Amino acid sequence: MEDQAADSARSARSVPVCYRHPDRETGVRCTRCERPICPECMVSASVGFQCPECVRSGSGTGHAPAANRPRTVAGGSVASDPRLVTKILIGINLAVFIAIQADKSLLEQVVLYGSWPPKPFAPTSGVAGGEWYRFVTSMFAHQEYWHIGFNMLSLWWIGGPLEAALGRARYLAVYFVSGLAGGALTYLLASPAQPSLGASGAIFGLFGATAVLMRRLNYDMRPVIALLVINLIFTFGFSNIAWQAHIGGLVAGVVTGYAMVHAPRERRALIQYGTCALVLLVSVALALVRTAQLT
Repeated sequence: MEDQAADSARSARSVPVCYRHPDRETGVRCTRCERPICPECMVSASVGFQCPECVRSGSGTGHAPAANRPRTVAGGSVASDPRLVTKILIGINLAVFIAIQADKSLLEQVVLYGSWPPKPFAPTSGVAGGEWYRFVTSMFAHQEYWHIGFNMLSLWWIGGPLEAALGRARYLAVYFVSGLAGGALTYLLASPAQPSLGASGAIFGLFGATAVLMRRLNYDMRPVIALLVINLIFTFGFSNIAWQAHIGGLVAGVVTGYAMVHAPRERRALIQYGTCALVLLVSVALALVRTAQLT
């Protein structure tokens, strides 16, 4: 009786909700049982999507057991904790922030900048001086409380659902490729001595990938577009924000996100990770061009 009452309450809503997550609205249904399913519960099938229960049961498909494992919309494995990678990324950012607050001199070692001193002197530090690790360390470094607070809230709100929809490995690939692309564009266009830090490039990449995913699932695009516009206003409205990292990360997120959710099933992994590798190669090429200019 309780199940019947719950089903009646759900059907009374204008938009169906996921049968496994009643707090999530969705317009997608399992092609076998026709129950509403959210991105976390979607398992790609030859036609449409299936729910985890139908996939586990097999329903006489004749596929091998491995083919019946629950998969995300991008083909990744459905994890018991769909936000694990997001939690780890937040933990790393917080740990680095605490370390910087305890020792301010650490900031100089992890921040991203092109070269110092400027020409005609040979660079002794910075990316042009051989410190390429700064592309990675700067993605986890914050100096101000408002900066890390805003970035970590965005990472939790946007990153968690995206991780559930893509799967851990694909989500992590989008995050790092976007962050590195944002760093490469900053290195190319910003002043060589201008420091840059923060996970903003990677987070803007998650914004871009989320927009592509919502478009793919025919969700209402207005909330994510409004949030993206607000962030872009802040990006260009303040002089101390590295807009290059935001734009570079956003473009990389859109490109890699499109590959993640639109790759054909037969060559899915090849196209997905191949696209990530291509964006990464472009980022490396931009960095090499800038290094040649500064040395």
